[in-house]
Amino acid sequence: MKLQAKIIKGTKTLAEDELIFSEQGSFQKQLEQCFVDLCKKMEISVPIWLKKNTREFVRFGRTSFNSDQFLEPIDFDRFEIRFIK
Repeated sequence: MKLQAKIIKGTKTLAEDELIFSEQGSFQKQLEQCFVDLCKKMEISVPIWLKKNTREFVRFGRTSFNSDQFLEPIDFDRFEIRFIK
């Protein structure tokens, strides 16, 4: 299982990366660790995870974060993550 991430501006993908789950601990802990590690690897701050992100992730296996969810200014439109089995 892995988590794929994209940084998007307009319709263009600026960066894309993915990490494989560690297989240790609960799914929630693995997801959280992969999420934080992907943000560090892509050199962006970790966005605020809202209830809408949980709903989207559970329902579709993906979610996105816009500029309002980052505490620091960003130079892209959105950050997307997707779970891949």
